[in-house]
Amino acid sequence: MSAPPPLLYLSDISLSFGGDPLLNGAQLSVSRNARLCLIGRNGSGKSTLLKVAAGLMEPDSGEVFVQPGIVVRYLAQSPVFPETKTIGDIVLADIFDNDDRQKAHQLMADLHIDPEGSIRNLSGGELRRVALAQAMACQPDILLLDEPTNHLDLPAIEWLENVLRAHSAALVLVSHDRRFLQNMAQETVWLDRGKTHNTGESFAKFEDWRDRFFEQESVTQDKLDRKIAREEDWLRHGVSGRRRRNVRRVKELLDLRNTRDTYLGPTGVVEMKSQEGENSGKLVVKFDRVSKSFGPQTLIKELSFIIARGNRVGLVGPNGAGKTTLLNMMLGALEPDSGIIRLGKKLEPLVLDQTRSGIKSDWTIKDALTDGAGDLVSIGEETVHVIGYMRTFLFHASQMRTPANILSGGELARLLLARGLRQASNFLVMDEPTNDLDLETLDLLQEMLASYAGTIVIVSHDRDFLDRTVSHIIAAEGDGKWTLYSGGYSDMISQRKQTSLTEDRKQSSVNASKNSSLRAGAERKARLSYKQNFRLEKLPGEIASVVAEIDALELLLADTEFFNRDPETFGAKAGELETMRSNLIKLEEEWLELEVLREELQD
Repeated sequence: MSAPPPLLYLSDISLSFGGDPLLNGAQLSVSRNARLCLIGRNGSGKSTLLKVAAGLMEPDSGEVFVQPGIVVRYLAQSPVFPETKTIGDIVLADIFDNDDRQKAHQLMADLHIDPEGSIRNLSGGELRRVALAQAMACQPDILLLDEPTNHLDLPAIEWLENVLRAHSAALVLVSHDRRFLQNMAQETVWLDRGKTHNTGESFAKFEDWRDRFFEQESVTQDKLDRKIAREEDWLRHGVSGRRRRNVRRVKELLDLRNTRDTYLGPTGVVEMKSQEGENSGKLVVKFDRVSKSFGPQTLIKELSFIIARGNRVGLVGPNGAGKTTLLNMMLGALEPDSGIIRLGKKLEPLVLDQTRSGIKSDWTIKDALTDGAGDLVSIGEETVHVIGYMRTFLFHASQMRTPANILSGGELARLLLARGLRQASNFLVMDEPTNDLDLETLDLLQEMLASYAGTIVIVSHDRDFLDRTVSHIIAAEGDGKWTLYSGGYSDMISQRKQTSLTEDRKQSSVNASKNSSLRAGAERKARLSYKQNFRLEKLPGEIASVVAEIDALELLLADTEFFNRDPETFGAKAGELETMRSNLIKLEEEWLELEVLREELQD
């Protein structure tokens, strides 16, 4: 039996904007119940291809076919709405059936948006929820979603995943959120250098597939270069015999050269490096029973913790939970209502926020990197020409005078990183750093953070990014309560499953003062006792011993045949590994508490 025809089909789509083609023979086929993700570098044309599929943009050439009666809805990356209309007017504009209107109202309620509210002055997250409601309200056959998770908090992202799973529409997703794509996409289409490649694999297998593609492409180019070299040698030394054969070989050589000359290699990579300042003190931030309210709303209630030098901490919670307030107090920009905040010595903070602050509306890329003065960029104590620095962040020299306010979301994100990473720091604070960055740039950002010698605090709704970058999570639990978890986002979810939320709330203030390397200690004595000094000397050796045991157990359990040979012993060793990891955390916490205490007493 032949497969049913696709609902939407794009064939041999080409499109340029006056320069090199952005799309060059791109294809896209969307079948009923499809779950596709469209992957590509920033600026590769993903949003443009979605607009072509939605009928919002005409290609220079190619065919766009949509089955009659099929409803297609497109969620723009940066939606714009008429400010004169209410949210309800926007969402319900094309819905006239009473049953569908009721479903649309329920959708708005689920997204916590007020139908009577004004579209004016909405935050990025609120605008995104309105756009989602508008796209989904009419129950379309195909949903084209461009960065649907941008500006959404974690509860909203998880809600969106559940709704899309239950939705009958075919999906085409453009997103930087790895976890979202892993959960939602069954098939991956890669847009690279104007062409699409359907990998036939889920997103989880895409990056391995892409690496194999590049390896094969490199082999093919090497073979082409060797063949051209042989033909050029023949042309110089071996022209003889029949004239027709010689003419044919010369023509073939010219064709080979043209193939090589028109080859577009893979897009370069960002050379992302941070300028590190001198070491801060071991203590970076200390909260002691800190509370903060705005009117009747309590955002932070008797919160205690310690952030020590080198810690990587993620802040998570719903929009409005107080993450920005907490950050501002960590930076000394906001005073608590009660409690004590102590900031460490020699702090050189660098704040990269999601509002793109610091870039003036009339600045070009050059102005943003030089602060509007000259052609040189100051990087720490060195200076480099602005064009050279631009290239390390994948900007072309021709973009030097491009206004910053017309850049794409990904280009703006790279520009913000380029601006921030010029200055030396030892305390890096990042507010939603992953918004609009492509997967390759995200990989490099993660590598940069892994090598950063200072302390890092990250606010993010990107679950995969948190798993890859932080060692502790401070999570908003509601009613001003915050809980600290060891590990990344997935570890937080696992720990929440093991302990009920009610118990977490009861124990949060106790745990804050006793159970974590990031939390405040008990009342300090005037000096370290003999026992404390003894432990401070012995702990590094004990930690090294436990680390060695953990490495040995992990190596043993990595044997794929071990479980098949002896499942009982495998289970016992896995349990032993978890125990050793817990012991390591306790030893590291004890060492940190004593180190911070020793430093405090030396002040």
